[in-house]
Amino acid sequence: MESQNSPPPLENRLREKRQALALSQKQLADRAGITRQAVSALEASQYSPATSVALQLARALHCRVEDLFSLRQDGELVEGELLGPLPRGGAGARAQVAQVGQRWLVRPLEGVGELASLSAAADGIVVEADPRRRRAQVRLFKARESVRRKVVVGGCDPAIFLAGSHARRDDGASLVPCLMGSGLALAALKRGELHVAGVHHADEDNRSRDLRALGQGLGAMDCMVVTFAHWEEGFLVRPANPKKIRAAADLARPGLKIVNREKGSGARRLLDRELGKAGIAPRRVKGYGSEALSHFEVAARVKAGLADTGIGVRAAAAICGLDFVPLQRERYDLIIPRIYYETLSGLRALLDIIVARPFRDELKALGGYDTRETGRRVEIR
Repeated sequence: MESQNSPPPLENRLREKRQALALSQKQLADRAGITRQAVSALEASQYSPATSVALQLARALHCRVEDLFSLRQDGELVEGELLGPLPRGGAGARAQVAQVGQRWLVRPLEGVGELASLSAAADGIVVEADPRRRRAQVRLFKARESVRRKVVVGGCDPAIFLAGSHARRDDGASLVPCLMGSGLALAALKRGELHVAGVHHADEDNRSRDLRALGQGLGAMDCMVVTFAHWEEGFLVRPANPKKIRAAADLARPGLKIVNREKGSGARRLLDRELGKAGIAPRRVKGYGSEALSHFEVAARVKAGLADTGIGVRAAAAICGLDFVPLQRERYDLIIPRIYYETLSGLRALLDIIVARPFRDELKALGGYDTRETGRRVEIR
């Protein structure tokens, strides 16, 4: 017998159907002849609806009852394309599963870094894999339909994890952050491995140029650009900046070691630009070839004393207890194919969340973020 606190054994799509018709909870409640509080509780899966209520809701939403509620089918097997390496043996690995377009994608959670691995719940366990063919079979912890509704966002802004937390709390939407630099995110978007790619630009002039190049590079993809925030990027240094790092010219000093970001990342482009302005060849900088895949990985290496500095955002420095030497203000944009915006309710919910005051206030409290233009949309064609 189920305990009173356990969720009902139903796959619940009520919120998704309501939002697709642009109805508020109050409007749906009035149409169905129930209270707004009942709609809210049903969408939160706090109880299973009576047959009469389910019929009223289906009639109000012009659909079948089974379009709104169905029995949960945990333990389903799904086969998809394998993205990223599998740990030795393959079977038994935790994995995230997502549908992007018509493709099912499997991302093992081992080897992706502490933040991504531990802050994301797995969708299932790999039961069989063929690394040579890049295929994997996963036994899901949840119903296939709930996995199908997930939104996968690639980029290097650590605040996307915060956005995901707000999305789950406020709307039940499932957001999957994949930490990677701007260049890798755009490449993954074009390969059809993401729903959203995050990129950053140094200033408005560069942004206009970059967006023109982006439109050309995306080819036939019809995309929209939404501002996530402005941020500050610069050198992450240990407290009190013991090595007195102020500019790129300091990086060539004897005994000083940096950690770099991967090729194609905005942080690496910034470092290369600053080194070029200072007339310093990369070969003169110890650690230039040592790469980290995220702002937090840069911060972790600096904090552990494995490097004296690296390029990152102010928020990463604040969260990790480091000092920060600013270099430039940047705009961070979300690149969204229009087809995903029109078909994924969770993506529309994400854009509603980032413009809401609770999220913007918390983002500013992290330090180094300016949200005055958050949610602004720009066409790239």
